[in-house]
Amino acid sequence: MRIQARHPWRKRVHDQLLETIDLRRRDLTRMSDAELRVETERLVREILENLADLPSTVDKRALTQEVLNEAIGLGPLEELLADDSVTEIMVNRADEIFVERGGKLQWYPLAFTSDRAVLGVIERIVAPLGRRIDESSPLVDARLKDGSRVNAIIPPLALKGPSITIRKFSKKRLGSSDMVGFGSVSEEMVRFLQICVRHRKNLIVSGGTGSGKTTFLNLLSNFIPEAERIITIEDAAELKLNHANLVSLEARPSNAEGRGAITIRDLVRNALRMRPDRIVVGECRGGEALDMLQAMNTGHEGSMTTLHANTPRDALARLETLILMAGMDLPINAIREQIASAVDVVVQQTRFSCGSRKVTSITEITGMENGRIQLQELFRFEHKGYGDNGVGETGKAVGHFSGCDTIPSFYDELRQQGAHVDLNLFDRRLA
Repeated sequence: MRIQARHPWRKRVHDQLLETIDLRRRDLTRMSDAELRVETERLVREILENLADLPSTVDKRALTQEVLNEAIGLGPLEELLADDSVTEIMVNRADEIFVERGGKLQWYPLAFTSDRAVLGVIERIVAPLGRRIDESSPLVDARLKDGSRVNAIIPPLALKGPSITIRKFSKKRLGSSDMVGFGSVSEEMVRFLQICVRHRKNLIVSGGTGSGKTTFLNLLSNFIPEAERIITIEDAAELKLNHANLVSLEARPSNAEGRGAITIRDLVRNALRMRPDRIVVGECRGGEALDMLQAMNTGHEGSMTTLHANTPRDALARLETLILMAGMDLPINAIREQIASAVDVVVQQTRFSCGSRKVTSITEITGMENGRIQLQELFRFEHKGYGDNGVGETGKAVGHFSGCDTIPSFYDELRQQGAHVDLNLFDRRLA
């Protein structure tokens, strides 16, 4: 019997399971995970045995597993989380699930049995992290054990019912050769950025939602020399660095009484007292941008973060706005001077309509002139359209990576530090 055909039976068995647990007044919270699974499976089998009208065509084993997943696991999400081809999961409501595969959105045939079941899954995700979701706090960011990012929002804010969005992260730690192989970046770009990281240039990875900023920040962070001490700071931990001297910090929301919140800004300030060589902030969204810039300017060179912006110029404008959110009454020129002196390079990530993600620009900040931050593009992706008529893969972004015939202003500084920078990296390539 197909998945959709089992859905009414799954709902019926799940409802009976909840009633049975309620009637028997079982305190499931006192059981271990293994005991809970054994007891729940026993109850499900008991319910199935008593269903006289259950058609013989229903696969009892599959039905039992689906009910167990929803009762004590993550329901229909279990199968999707195990599927490496799925990169994003979107639950719009109990009976409306979409997934992203290969950059394309697809409807998924399985569904939750009810809003209550969706809410139960959300609570099972956030409770172990000390977070909560209820009417007084109807939205939450969290993560799964594998590092996948979770956002959940419930009524009254979500009008169709509880909603979950999960952005999965590859189990394999992607290296630069993987990114080059995917066509996300060129070898020349990687070689230049590797030199920048090793020689302590301050970097910002800019891009829109789902453009691959965190993945690329992770790649850059793994270029940091092994001997250095790194502090990572995130709202929900996602970065996977492979360093011995690493401390990972995660922000914390307030409790039910509205107390105890620890913000990204609190953690950035605290990190300065932890003797870091580098500070890596998963994403700057508020006043922590000011503390981050001050750290970059005061002995913590080589630090990195990400920003939501569609161009390098937009990234700097957003940075100005975030610094103003710190509550300091600073003149705009002073803010721009601080940005110009702190940030060395902006790496722009773009997600194309075909779903592919690419580094579309690497831009250097060269200083200030007439109150305006000066930019110099070093590399770009020349987008030529989408594959068709024998050119490129059908529907995929077509183009080529190229230097901009521009040498970075800090080239001499890199050479004095012993870095070998091949000037041919920056040559324009016509195609």
